[in-house]
Amino acid sequence: MRKNLIASVAFLLASSTAVLAQSATDGKVKIGILNDQSGVYADFGGKSSVEAAKMAVEDFGGKVLDVPVEIVDADHQNKPDIASNIARQWYDTEQVDAIMELTTSSVALAVQAIGKEKKKIDIVTGAATTDLTGKACSPYGFHWAYDTHALAVGTGGALVKQGGDSWFFLTADYAFGYSLEQQTSDYVKASGGKVVGAVRHPLSSQDFSSFLLQAQSSGAKVIGLANAGLDTSNAIKQAAEFGITQGGQHLAALLFTLAEVHGLGLEAAQGLTLTEGYYWNRDDESRAFAKKFFARTGKMPNMIHAGTYSAVTQYLKAVQKAGTDETEAVAKQLHEMPVDDVFGRGGTVGANGRMIHDMYLLQVKKPSESKEPWDYFNVLATIPGKEAYIDPAKSGCDLVK
Repeated sequence: MRKNLIASVAFLLASSTAVLAQSATDGKVKIGILNDQSGVYADFGGKSSVEAAKMAVEDFGGKVLDVPVEIVDADHQNKPDIASNIARQWYDTEQVDAIMELTTSSVALAVQAIGKEKKKIDIVTGAATTDLTGKACSPYGFHWAYDTHALAVGTGGALVKQGGDSWFFLTADYAFGYSLEQQTSDYVKASGGKVVGAVRHPLSSQDFSSFLLQAQSSGAKVIGLANAGLDTSNAIKQAAEFGITQGGQHLAALLFTLAEVHGLGLEAAQGLTLTEGYYWNRDDESRAFAKKFFARTGKMPNMIHAGTYSAVTQYLKAVQKAGTDETEAVAKQLHEMPVDDVFGRGGTVGANGRMIHDMYLLQVKKPSESKEPWDYFNVLATIPGKEAYIDPAKSGCDLVK
């Protein structure tokens, strides 16, 4: 009887271990959406990214490995210290398995460093710096929607080809702005152009007059706005007051999305060239997704919103395929699995965590060209992913052999 009892206990322990290996480690899968919900990037991502994440969970069925999937969210206020405190609390006491979105490059770099330390997954859709998959790469860090190199190749490359061979940069004074200015400068110079100067402004600036006057007096053919969100919108509005474009200089909005065009209006934004990883009016599949998103948010999605939907969906697919939410197993699947959804068609993930997918060169329509609300862009070109993104082997990531 004793032998039978021991055998039965051993069998039960082995069975429970096997079940645990094929399930969530704590009875649920929990994803945190951490981004700017009240500041300069609130329209860029914000609460709409949270809704995109919830859409992804609902479309997946609300469960994975027979356990519920939960979305939590918080506003990091574009401050790395606040973001770091939230990330540590989520990881240490609230059983969050992965953090996503992470608008603002300084925030994303800080949170990714914590994830590397604690062996937790992050998927960045809102920040742009290539350092995330370069010198600051992590075996558990992934960069999804776009980056500064893709923006430089798209918008910067298009304007140089059109004759914009001299540039002056108006740059947000933090990691994202530096990276975007550097990547675009390198691309302009490699294409035969030159950079005549640059000036840096604080995040969330209200008055761009002194910066714009420096750009205007430089005589550069192109003024590159290496900023985003309300900073870009405000710079464009104030540039119009100075008559900059009327004087023959061209404004390059290096990170400008559908959300900012809508806020600025077609009258002010018409003619701007920009690069996005997604456009809602591209085809029937993207339109169907956008209409579902609009019903929840009252707006059409930009690449941050669609990218967040894709990131959450791919994470859940990876958990399902791995049979567990254990970090190493899920990260392995994220690196190996192809990406094929409404956002990342034919996408692949490099050894450095960069999701490689096509980007789109867009031009803002004239008001007379727009056929319906939110019909804002003409698609000028599709930029293949291998052209848009840095070869992982050349990224500077020490994970790439």
